[in-house]
Amino acid sequence: MVNRTAFEAPEAGDIAAADPATDPAAVFDWLDESAGQRARAGLTRTLRGRPADDPVLDLAGNDYLGLTRHPAVTRAAADAALRWGAGATGSRLVTGTTALHTELEEELAAFCGAEAALVFSSGYTANLAALTALTDPDTLIVSDAYNHASLIDGCRLARADVHRAPHSDPGAVAGILAERTHRRALVVSDSVFSVDGNAAPLAELAAAARRFGAALLVDDAHGLGVLGPGGSGATAAAGLAGAPDVVTTVTLSKSLGSQGGAVLGPRRVIRHLTETARTFIFDTGLAPAAAGAALGALRLLRAEPHRAERAREVARALAARLTAAGLPASAPDAAVVSVRAPGPEAAVAWAADCRRAGLAVGCFRPPSVPDGVSRLRLTARGDLTDDQIADAVRIIAATAPADAPDRP
Repeated sequence: MVNRTAFEAPEAGDIAAADPATDPAAVFDWLDESAGQRARAGLTRTLRGRPADDPVLDLAGNDYLGLTRHPAVTRAAADAALRWGAGATGSRLVTGTTALHTELEEELAAFCGAEAALVFSSGYTANLAALTALTDPDTLIVSDAYNHASLIDGCRLARADVHRAPHSDPGAVAGILAERTHRRALVVSDSVFSVDGNAAPLAELAAAARRFGAALLVDDAHGLGVLGPGGSGATAAAGLAGAPDVVTTVTLSKSLGSQGGAVLGPRRVIRHLTETARTFIFDTGLAPAAAGAALGALRLLRAEPHRAERAREVARALAARLTAAGLPASAPDAAVVSVRAPGPEAAVAWAADCRRAGLAVGCFRPPSVPDGVSRLRLTARGDLTDDQIADAVRIIAATAPADAPDRP
């Protein structure tokens, strides 16, 4: 479990603060102490606005296929904005559903092999919707210990009985399900875990779920566009596309280079979400430009399915060359490669040194990493050239801290 000490209000008496009754600003004095605790733990976070023409090589974002600036995708976004306007103008059930949203849902479902799809304003809200609408207090949720924060938050909001299963352990999942007394059960897992890029054993999880009459919810944010036939996702790769007991969530902001999310699954599941999911009913619909861009990227991927394999090739090349350079790189199952750092401060300094050398990399620290180990996180974009891969490895190796771990 993540140590939450640095993120909670200090105990009474920890701060010699002004009396809130006489100084209104004193009600937030505890935030300064909390910020100090984070700073001492090396967990300060800051925003950096990047310029449109940023010259650094970007291995920090999630543009797995290199489509966010592709002319076909940006033109689709621009055309959608010119035709439909800058915003959706309302929730999906009021004015926020355009013909473009419907097209996107139909083509996304067909591409991934699902009966139906429902588009949300983000992958985060899609996960919250699926978890809260498909469970109730008489439901057992079995959630992988390394699941993304959006799944964890969905479990917290679900009002269900949540059990945290050991990471990627179908046997443990089966053991938890075997002892259930609840009317319903839902097994929840990322398809590809965003920290190290390892894939979940989806076929085995599905078998465990079916053995005990449970449904399976898969967050395929990092699998869509990279895994499966032509990039159709990890659910398809596991032979689960279109399964009547499997629901998949995806994001449109990674491989498809846009923004938004979606839930895919049996038609009756999608109907239920449409009528009951609060993050669908009460949220403004996805902006037409984002829907248009996602649809343009999806059509491009369908026409050029080799892009998915290229992203995997780049990931394998990065991992192999980093390992050959003596760095503790993870073995990627999709398009994420991580390199472990000695600690949070060292990871921050390492990432900053890479940026100064012309390379942007992700920096993952607690509480973003469930095992508490800080890392550099690299996105293996499918549009990278061999020379760019070599430059990235050279910069990471040249800036590595002297006390970097020897192995992942």
